[in-house]
Amino acid sequence: MTQPAPTNDRPPQPRRDAHAARDRARQGIAVARRRFEGSWLQDVVARLKTVDFGSSIVLFGAALLLSMLPLIILLSSIASERIDDDLSRHIGLNSRGAHIIQGLFRKSPSHSAGPIILGLIIAFAGTVTVARSLQVVYERVFDQDDRGWRDLLRFLVWVCVLLGFLIAEGSVDNPLRSAVGPVVRGLVSLMGVTIFFWWTMHFLLAGRVRWRYLLRPAFVSGLFWLGFALFSSISFSSALISEHKLYGTIGVVFILMAWFIAIGAVIVLGAACGAVWQERAVRRTQGAIPTTAPRQTDEGRDRERARVQH
Repeated sequence: MTQPAPTNDRPPQPRRDAHAARDRARQGIAVARRRFEGSWLQDVVARLKTVDFGSSIVLFGAALLLSMLPLIILLSSIASERIDDDLSRHIGLNSRGAHIIQGLFRKSPSHSAGPIILGLIIAFAGTVTVARSLQVVYERVFDQDDRGWRDLLRFLVWVCVLLGFLIAEGSVDNPLRSAVGPVVRGLVSLMGVTIFFWWTMHFLLAGRVRWRYLLRPAFVSGLFWLGFALFSSISFSSALISEHKLYGTIGVVFILMAWFIAIGAVIVLGAACGAVWQERAVRRTQGAIPTTAPRQTDEGRDRERARVQH
């Protein structure tokens, strides 16, 4: 008598494992989505979308490149001092990187009226565009109306204050470097940059946002700036040397462009993160954000921002 062949009713093990992996992935995505909803990260992402983060930092970097390079070339050609040393110091370049920058900008003294006037025009247009771009960023971050070019005089004042701040910062950097350690220098730099960002936000916004609501955004911008300076001193020298070996002078310009775009990213991220921190802190103090708060609609969030700022 023949016995029936044994049957295997169990499903294939690989298929069961695949289903379990997909279920775990879905559960993980659902948990991450629930944590993201109503979180500070969601508010930051919303601010960056409002600012149009990618386009803003590229345009800001291009405006810096348009203004700073002609200005440095112009000053280097008519001055007896090495103006390009300040750029190398701000980027945090080592001796090899600074030597490349010196070769890029150092020219024989020239006092021809035509090139000087052309350089001044280009530098003037670029610096005004930088101030205008920065105003647009802050207006979008803090939900203010666009004032357009009516603040041209305000832009010129901001440029003059910026130049004065850079000169003052450069004059005290060397004495601090020889007198105190890096921690104290970092704290002094953080305080100075925070004060400058604080004034810049209030001034370019024409006083439409109160000073106390701008302190946290200015402080976060200062922290990001300090972190960027540390990162720049570590990474940009090697990148500059490598690009110079591969592509020559145009490679150095690419690195400078990347550095200016990174400055735009630091400024936009600092303002956005600080504004979200300030907004949530005020609402939490007023009892508007419980520990487990439901997600606010965009309309409700906009009304709350307007109430907090005004």
